[in-house]
Amino acid sequence: MSEVWQHFVTRGAPPTGTCLVLVRHGEARCNVDGVVGGARGDGSLTPRGREQVRALRDRLARSGEFDDVSAFYTSTLPRAVETAAILAPVLPEGLTLVSESDLCELRPGEADGLTWEQVAQRFGSHEWREDPRVPFAPGGESRLAFYERCVRVLACLVERHPGQRVVVVSHGGVIEQAMKILYGDEPDARLGLRTDNASVTEIEFDGARRRLLRYNDVAPLDAPYPRRNSAT
Repeated sequence: MSEVWQHFVTRGAPPTGTCLVLVRHGEARCNVDGVVGGARGDGSLTPRGREQVRALRDRLARSGEFDDVSAFYTSTLPRAVETAAILAPVLPEGLTLVSESDLCELRPGEADGLTWEQVAQRFGSHEWREDPRVPFAPGGESRLAFYERCVRVLACLVERHPGQRVVVVSHGGVIEQAMKILYGDEPDARLGLRTDNASVTEIEFDGARRRLLRYNDVAPLDAPYPRRNSAT
């Protein structure tokens, strides 16, 4: 799968498996400044990013589409944590927000906080792009290690929450790995996805069956999101 995906919501039978609702954070300072956004370079959300997440929150309040969520997770990077805090009021009462470092974007090591030009000057970029086993920078992850981490953490969430709906505030890279898992792409595949800030992607895991319920679902549109049967 190499094409660029746009916003869509699928039709079909109501979900019965575990549904991971992957929310990408709002626009972050590192995105705007062209800085590698690990823990040091993150910079949290921009004013526009906060507006994006508030628009999603307001839509969720209208639609009630997260009313059946059973668990709430976030990456530990500031841009994801702030996004989760903005969304928290429209999730069911009593949910505890769980921070999970394995939901973070690819770990950049010594490149954290550098501009992309500085990264190219200090560490080069050709080898990392060509060989999925080569770390992004000293002390960082390779593309293969990142994929394997995402496989583990998403599988853990599915096992921990059988038949439930789980909101996960994370990153574009993590969503791309989830899409690779969904479609059985090679670990080193580059999908070229353009997942928007503050968008919703939802994947159902039901044993060996996996189903994409929506991708890049952006506020403030009220999407005909997949509902469960009242008996399930």
